[in-house]
Amino acid sequence: MRNYKIMAAALMMATMMAGCSQDEGNYDYHSLNEPTITGVPETISVLTHANIDLDPNLGDNITDLDAYNYEWKVINKSGDNEVTVLGNEKHLVQEMTLPAGEYTLYFTATEKKTGLFWQQSYTLTVSDTSSEGWMVLCDVNGKTRLDMISKVTGKTYLDILKTSGMPELNHPYSIQYAPNSGHSDSPFYLFTADGATRLSKNSFVWQKDYDFKYEVAKQTNLKPQSMVCDQSGMMRMIVSDGYAYSASNMGIQGLFAAVNKQPVLAPAVGANIGASSYASIYLLYDNVNKCFMSCCPFLPGLSLSDVSYHSMKDMEEIATGYKGSDMVTGKAFSEYPTGMDFVYMENTKYDPGNAKMGITYTILRSGKKFELYGIQLGDMLCYADCTFALGKAYYGDLSDCKDIANASCFAFSSQKNYMYYAVGGTVYRVNLSEKPLKAERQFSFSGETITMMKFNFYQNSASAHDYDLIVGSENSNGSGTLRIYDGMSAEGDFSKVTPTSYSGFGKIVDATYRERTN
Repeated sequence: MRNYKIMAAALMMATMMAGCSQDEGNYDYHSLNEPTITGVPETISVLTHANIDLDPNLGDNITDLDAYNYEWKVINKSGDNEVTVLGNEKHLVQEMTLPAGEYTLYFTATEKKTGLFWQQSYTLTVSDTSSEGWMVLCDVNGKTRLDMISKVTGKTYLDILKTSGMPELNHPYSIQYAPNSGHSDSPFYLFTADGATRLSKNSFVWQKDYDFKYEVAKQTNLKPQSMVCDQSGMMRMIVSDGYAYSASNMGIQGLFAAVNKQPVLAPAVGANIGASSYASIYLLYDNVNKCFMSCCPFLPGLSLSDVSYHSMKDMEEIATGYKGSDMVTGKAFSEYPTGMDFVYMENTKYDPGNAKMGITYTILRSGKKFELYGIQLGDMLCYADCTFALGKAYYGDLSDCKDIANASCFAFSSQKNYMYYAVGGTVYRVNLSEKPLKAERQFSFSGETITMMKFNFYQNSASAHDYDLIVGSENSNGSGTLRIYDGMSAEGDFSKVTPTSYSGFGKIVDATYRERTN
């Protein structure tokens, strides 16, 4: 709604009116020509670094435009209410240099002779090409390259970090959006073989203090492949070079510290990614002693143990001793396996009991034997969403699934009880509800090799796109293609789904949807 405001000193006007009835002196009077500000839309959208061109009309009765002073200013709606003056000309033409975000824009025309001013407000939305869309992480001859499929412009932008000043990083692992990490200004994490770093929410700007080592107690250059953050934002966990590290965000931004003493762990962390929790329990796998391990960083604080790192059996005993036998549920398997090699681990939101106790799946191997274990991870206090501490939710024998020994990528659905794996350019589906387990072919890419496969979890709000299957592939020329298969309508069967495709990338190692954060 347009509100035209005439700002004047009411008391002064009243005094002048009273004076006119008594004062018989000679004065020059002029009629007030009130501007009528039009010609600019109420809602304005502009990209960063694009030109903004606004030229309001003051109305036919304003013939002397030089009789006014002008001002364009914005107030940031983000909460800090910072005021920025854009210009002092009636016709505003300039490059948009404001950070992406929502603003209130004000145009003010002040009559020089009287000091009276008229003001009009507008809604200004500033976006950059990377405000929303797919972040596509590529390995190009061993070097890290981040590309962007922009929902804002509908275009694809290659190597968006090339002017960021970030040091060159080798062998990328993953790109992650972590809104609960405690770094609201830089919630994107890039993980590589050379180390990790955060990136700004504004155009992925990089600065030196985003280096991950500044989040570590001893400023060690850790090299995790990914990170888990619980929904409450209280705890983060990583694995680097065989050691697990945890960091608490309670009260202050905590630093990562090691939880185990020997470099034995696989580079994966199991966690409940769909629930709020307090004393979260995490799943790890010991590659040397070939067994599951667990970590509950708040055990010492609860006076339940001097250390947070335990075998799964010990963690069960701590939980049941603390709050009774109901703390551990499920009979899919009796004992936690030992003596098997780690293959893959993935966290999901799939919970057949609809209790926000999503299953973490782990694939283990012993020779030609492939086994799948599903473990539910909760909260030692049964806080908030979690109804128990641990659950033995699933067991399956994958050994007879076609070419499972040659699988390069895996993905587990959070909508249906399905597992997917890729061999070369072919994707197979396994219905985990039907025994014996068998593989069904979903689709194949001729002349291409699948390099990445996942389900993207949206962080800011629930989304049906959590069920979309994301597949990255590479042809013989090293050119990568990203395909997105709609999962909601397919209900987990992608064999007849026509994907949305984007090409022209390098070897795709990860793809994460950037949700709007401004």
